[in-house]
Amino acid sequence: MSSSMNTNFKQYLVNAKPKGAAIPAGLQDLLLAVVDTCSTLSHEVAQGALIGLLGSAGSGNVQGEVQQKLDIIANDQLIDGVKGCKSLAGLASEEMELPVVVQGTGDYLLLFDPLDGSSNIDVNVSIGTIFSILKKQDPSTPLQTSDFLLSGRHQVAAGYVVYGPQTTMALTLGDGVVMFTLNKETGEFVLFKDAVTISPSTKEFAINMSNMRHWADPVRRYVEECLAGTTGTRDKDFNMRWIASMVADVHRVLSRGGVFMYPWDKRDPKKAGKLRLMYEANPMSFLVEQAGGASINGTQTIMDLQPTGLHERVSVMLGSKEEIDRLKQYHS
Repeated sequence: MSSSMNTNFKQYLVNAKPKGAAIPAGLQDLLLAVVDTCSTLSHEVAQGALIGLLGSAGSGNVQGEVQQKLDIIANDQLIDGVKGCKSLAGLASEEMELPVVVQGTGDYLLLFDPLDGSSNIDVNVSIGTIFSILKKQDPSTPLQTSDFLLSGRHQVAAGYVVYGPQTTMALTLGDGVVMFTLNKETGEFVLFKDAVTISPSTKEFAINMSNMRHWADPVRRYVEECLAGTTGTRDKDFNMRWIASMVADVHRVLSRGGVFMYPWDKRDPKKAGKLRLMYEANPMSFLVEQAGGASINGTQTIMDLQPTGLHERVSVMLGSKEEIDRLKQYHS
């Protein structure tokens, strides 16, 4: 991994040697296209009301959720931004029911959540873009939905860009996690952290407490013990954080440790969870594992799950390893 700061993203891709090998040219092109699009999106997110981008679009996505104007714009821009990549066979988005064929015979598949946390757009809270890249198992065959249904272990790259006070990107190529920040004047992402690590222990957890009455017993037990602090079995006081934007909550975990939980609950017991395995849970789990943390759905490691559908949902608990081990123990 390159350790020189002030390295821009393009230089980083050229010089980095994850696991001792150069990044394939086709993967470099694809990553550059995604990140260049995110640089443009950062500018548009920052303009907000000035260019009429706030508010609902008056439509719903494939998940049955109300789309914001920026959801649609981000989705369209990401498709436009990558469709010229010769190495890209096809892409899938949280906002679309079916995959889109790009080159058909390329080596790579792109999955993305174009604008995570979009319910926060109008209140000016951090939102972001999450992406995951898979290797197409047989580049010579016509693209099918089943090509995307690979476990998280098949990811060759994953990352997110969070549009906050700074625009920051976290990226893994399977050999640790690096972070870049956007230089707004040049439009380039610049490396500022080349070995992100999550502390194994923490005093911070993130969960939507309003759902407590709906949780399964292991999650309720874990949170109650955290809330009891030094008066309970944990012997330390915890802080609770909840931004309601996965990309911002996970960015905090990668930056200073902690645990993020969006567990199954009994309001909709037939659904395994709320977050999407392919667009959110897998890329974030890849990043967290590469930074020394862990990620589970309660009983299983998320990256080992075999997807059965493009928009499959999953329970997610990720972050500092000691806490995730404890949660897994409670679920077993």
